[in-house]
Amino acid sequence: MKWSIAELHRYSDEPLHIQTTLDLNQILTASFPDTILAVQPVKVDGYVSYDQGDVTISTHVQTTVTVPSSRSLTPVALPLDFSFTETYVDDPAHLSRYEDDEDNDAIVFVLKHGEKIDFDEAVAENIVEQIPLRVLSDDERDGKSLPNGKGWEVITEDDYKANQQNAKKVDPRLAKLKKLFPDQDEKK
Repeated sequence: MKWSIAELHRYSDEPLHIQTTLDLNQILTASFPDTILAVQPVKVDGYVSYDQGDVTISTHVQTTVTVPSSRSLTPVALPLDFSFTETYVDDPAHLSRYEDDEDNDAIVFVLKHGEKIDFDEAVAENIVEQIPLRVLSDDERDGKSLPNGKGWEVITEDDYKANQQNAKKVDPRLAKLKKLFPDQDEKK
């Protein structure tokens, strides 16, 4: 859905109610192939209002995004349920209306002459912003499986600390050798 600010002028008295399902799978997987593996249909419920030449979109979004685990790259289904508000102005002088409003969480965009508001793109961008940097599968969160390979493995921080403590202990059979070279003690 795309609108110009002039088209939305008729919604100054009563906001436009948007209640629809968007298919953003192709857009998001093509734009972010390393971050997003799949997107379920996106349920959107919100309003578009026009006020003194500015357009404000307030929307609630629900979907499930499949993303790679940040530890093992296995696909993880990540349910998203969030709201966002964006305001669009076509005159940069209108930005001063929003600078002093501390209660307004809306992001304000200035549109170029003739540019349209792309609702699908706005929803897609906000979906990407909702994906956390660290995503783990259920097994990874429970500590059941850590990635490993030939000659290497991922260990937990607790295991690492235990290994460090064990490395500091000297084999009793070699303790007498340590006395031969007192100036070669480990430096800490």
